[in-house]
Amino acid sequence: MTPTFEKHIKYNIESPDIVKTDVLTPIEYQYRSRRDVDIVIRQPEYTSVCPMTGLPDMGCITIKYRPDEKIVELKSLKFYLLQYRNVGIFYEHVVNRILDDLVAVLAPKFMEVTGDFTARGGITARVAAVFEGNT
Repeated sequence: MTPTFEKHIKYNIESPDIVKTDVLTPIEYQYRSRRDVDIVIRQPEYTSVCPMTGLPDMGCITIKYRPDEKIVELKSLKFYLLQYRNVGIFYEHVVNRILDDLVAVLAPKFMEVTGDFTARGGITARVAAVFEGNT
């Protein structure tokens, strides 16, 4: 039996498998031998969909990191995050997935990814995942 909400969905909920890391462009961090720098990137227009209902999930993704040898090119990060637009994924999973993907590409000394998601049914959620490498 098909749940009633599925009758109203007019688009396909994509699998997280469609999100690819090859769009991320790492750039050499030229000041590596001189000093550490902390980078904070905010994407206040993040969207995906609830895997249970297909309703849109919106929020702000904040990426804080201390690079080692590489930093991320921001336009490529924007296109990486846009891939989630029609992906059905839970908040807790997307924050961990973004962290894992960025750590794999950049190999930072430290990284934290936080998702501040807008209210749904009167409930807000903030999810954070942390990688502590060579601090």
